[in-house]
Amino acid sequence: MNNVAAIFKKQLKDTLKNKTVLIQFILFPVMTLIMNNAIKIQDMPENFFVNLFATMYIGMAPLTSISAIISEEKEKNTLRVLIMSNVKPYEYLLGVGSYVWFACMLGSVVICAAGGYDLQTSIVFMCIMAVGILTSLLIGAIIGVWSKTQMMATSVAVPVMMIFSFVPMLSLFNSTIEKMAKVIYSEQISRMLGQINDLEFDVMNVGVIGVNILIAAVIFVVIFKKSKLA
Repeated sequence: MNNVAAIFKKQLKDTLKNKTVLIQFILFPVMTLIMNNAIKIQDMPENFFVNLFATMYIGMAPLTSISAIISEEKEKNTLRVLIMSNVKPYEYLLGVGSYVWFACMLGSVVICAAGGYDLQTSIVFMCIMAVGILTSLLIGAIIGVWSKTQMMATSVAVPVMMIFSFVPMLSLFNSTIEKMAKVIYSEQISRMLGQINDLEFDVMNVGVIGVNILIAAVIFVVIFKKSKLA
């Protein structure tokens, strides 16, 4: 746990210096506050921008952040030095993952606050965000561990991120995309957030998210064992 805590603190200091990663954590929370308060359109669903940007935040911020962090430290041999210094690979990944998860949850608090939910609804909202962020972390870690350089990680992470963050938005306006998108976790999370005040969990949303997490976890284990980290 000491090693995990040390990695956590290291990433906190590094992020304050790395504006590219830092902006990932604050962009959508700030946009949510601005758009939710500045734009009022007749017949617009309640907290439309909160639900929209929350889903995009889940699909973008944790995925791109952790893939960038891992790939950059691999490329600069920082990760090799840490492992040679008695830091086990799983300790490093747990430290980085917990840091990105925590940072994204702080952003989720801001998004949740913008919605003005009551306490019970806020807790449900944050739990949904926590599961979505965790799923995106697994996918981002796969990309980071698999990529040899940060540029390679970015070239893979961007199209993957666009699928998980923008497809739920597009499904709001296109029925064909909506039918296709129901098999990805971010779409199910978008639907749950849209019904947050009268949310009822069903086999579809819980099952799809569970299967997505399982697939991501299996791929991560395979990629991790084939990498030089194992």
